[in-house]
Amino acid sequence: MESHDESAGTENTGIEESCVSAALQSINKEAFDDWYRAKNFRQNIRDGKPYFNGAGTVPHASRHSPSSLLQCHRKIVYQQENAPEERRNARGILWTGQEIEEKVVVPFLQDVVATDEIFIRNSVWIDFAIETKQGDLRIKGVTDPVLVDEESTPLLPTEIKTTSSLDYLDGPKPHHLAQLHAYQVGLSRKYDLEVTEGVLVYVSRESLELEAFHVEFNAEFWEETVVKWAVTHSDYRLNDKLPPDEPEQSWECKFCSYRERCGKGTSKYADVGVSGFVPQYREYPREKVVEYLESRDDAQLTPALANTYPELAEEYDVVAWECPRCCAAYTIGDTRFQETVEQPLCPDCAAEDSIVELRPPVTVGEK
Repeated sequence: MESHDESAGTENTGIEESCVSAALQSINKEAFDDWYRAKNFRQNIRDGKPYFNGAGTVPHASRHSPSSLLQCHRKIVYQQENAPEERRNARGILWTGQEIEEKVVVPFLQDVVATDEIFIRNSVWIDFAIETKQGDLRIKGVTDPVLVDEESTPLLPTEIKTTSSLDYLDGPKPHHLAQLHAYQVGLSRKYDLEVTEGVLVYVSRESLELEAFHVEFNAEFWEETVVKWAVTHSDYRLNDKLPPDEPEQSWECKFCSYRERCGKGTSKYADVGVSGFVPQYREYPREKVVEYLESRDDAQLTPALANTYPELAEEYDVVAWECPRCCAAYTIGDTRFQETVEQPLCPDCAAEDSIVELRPPVTVGEK
């Protein structure tokens, strides 16, 4: 009779349970975030764009990108100066937009629009100067797909945007028009010709319906609206002045990554400059906190963020609490008050029967 080694089955079961346990522990938010970040890091190197792997360089005040035109001046200043963002990247929306452009709209153009005389070029780099009374401004960026001839000379630029729905779209949005106008001017300068036609393409991420708008270059819109916006924006930055909290579009505040910093959020602070975290605001995504800390040698955690991310407080410096009455300073590890207290009291003032709340150093106004 055959003998069976029951211990082997038990051993295999133990191995399987261990493997399943390891897999269960690996499928989580933190692991996905780390994987996605590493994936993009490697992809940027493969694409020859390693500069996307860190905090962006601060552009000169005279430089503008087509995608920033006619948007909230304050938001764009925060963005250009690499202020810490309060929201996670819209990775799903960005990925979906890229997929729709590459796998839906470009094949559509190739199959329906391209001929033996018309070809599709994925993008064209533009870089041109605008002469103004305040000096020259530069616009640099890359276009969306462009219809070109057999010599790759531009015929018709496009701007492709994805949106949740087309139901409320009654025409091109002004900042998208500005972006396409920048393409038209940039291509005209680069190839010494007049590119006066363009197409704005909107695609619904939900239904994949498409709406296209024919756009003719409007010199008055370009000079009186777009160029004036660029001049005003450069003036704010050249004079180191924080723009007013007045968005160009009514929807911008809702989706802004700097609501708390600006004063549109729930914190008691407003008009915060471009450096540092908003005091006492603890909802910064961890990856945005790390990104900012690694981008500046002088960056420090606030006490609120040190409590939210204690493991980061072990690696990075933390701003000390300060007493506005006696000017004493206390580090986050000071045993004279509880680190978990939302806003601790000054122990020295308390000894003198004065109740004074400690606060991080701040030079901005409060609401």
